[in-house]
Amino acid sequence: MSNQPVATLEHKVAVLTRLAETNAKLNSTLKLKSLLNLIMESAVEILGVEAASVLLWDHHTNDLRFAATTTNEEGQEFIGKPVPLEGSIAGAILRENRPVAVDNVLSDKRHYTGIDKATEFHTHSILGVPMRSRDKVIGVLEAVNKHELPWTEDDINYLSIIAAQAAVAIEGAQMVAALRKANEDLNQLDKLKSSFISIASHELRTPLGVILGYASFLQESPDREVNTLASKVVNSALHLRGIIEDLTNLNYMEQSSAELHREIVPLDSFMREILHDIVPLVEAKRHQLQYLPLVPDVRVSIDRTRFGMALTNVLNNALRFTPENGRILVQAERHNEHEVWLTVTDSGIGLSEDQLERIFERFYQVEDHMTRKEGGMGVGLSIARAMVEAHGGRIWATSPGLNQGSTFTLTIPLVG
Repeated sequence: MSNQPVATLEHKVAVLTRLAETNAKLNSTLKLKSLLNLIMESAVEILGVEAASVLLWDHHTNDLRFAATTTNEEGQEFIGKPVPLEGSIAGAILRENRPVAVDNVLSDKRHYTGIDKATEFHTHSILGVPMRSRDKVIGVLEAVNKHELPWTEDDINYLSIIAAQAAVAIEGAQMVAALRKANEDLNQLDKLKSSFISIASHELRTPLGVILGYASFLQESPDREVNTLASKVVNSALHLRGIIEDLTNLNYMEQSSAELHREIVPLDSFMREILHDIVPLVEAKRHQLQYLPLVPDVRVSIDRTRFGMALTNVLNNALRFTPENGRILVQAERHNEHEVWLTVTDSGIGLSEDQLERIFERFYQVEDHMTRKEGGMGVGLSIARAMVEAHGGRIWATSPGLNQGSTFTLTIPLVG
């Protein structure tokens, strides 16, 4: 056996090994720029050429555009620019969906000279193959200026293998990039939504507070008609306030302990702050509110805003579902050495056995959505549960039955 066949066989083995390595590397990265560089490096090395280029089809503009090239620094200026489909070898490859090998581009009218003139890079020979993914041509891979012409069937086969590997990897990278952008857009949209809700809630609270104040004052009028009309205004204002609270709460539908900003606070002063904020609502509905503090006072480690929101949501629920002139009892009790129980008991519409757990589900409404009298979006209690559980506590409801009131219990771990 002569040395020539052995050398040829060894060369093919080396090329196949390089192709396998290329495939492994292509599958290990989803960054498009890295993929393109790897594709061109492999083409240059395996085919023994001066340079390589990748052109990708832009389905938005219906253009074939340069995505990457190793020609020279000036050639980088052509990245993103289109190549004519008519009057270029790359265009012919894309349109005809087949390899094209040209040993002398000066003899081929399809050669596009625009890049050579602009970059002072001299193209002598070209081998180009279509890049196919799922029976669809997504671009063209070109090898330029082979050191030892002519182009061979092996060259076409090797470049076709690289192109096939590259097409799959490029489509994967493009899909990941599109998904990443979609996620970024969603995050931006979520931030805009949160900002809008915060601003709208803040702007609505001030005039609503004024309306409630005046309407509550007019409720004391001896004029029966004025009193009736004022009560309707108060009820509508309370309805609107409930919706505003629910909108604000939507930003906290998911809550984790890592997001809390805890501080150690006296429980009694914290409770009085929360109850002070709901006094206008209590007075508007002519409820009796009683608070039984824990004696002696204890300290708890809480995020004042988050846990305050949980307690406020429970109190708002009691106010909303307790008819006028009702009773609300708020009590703090030390249950054991490790936790405090806060209970909110009302004389409202009560709960049936099957509702005791369901009321903590998102958007669940006790009343039928077509006939219900009370407002709200049904998120307050689900958010209260998320807040309490993020603090390491629990929340549950009990009720003797319909029209017999309800009791909500929130637990807070004590500071060790």
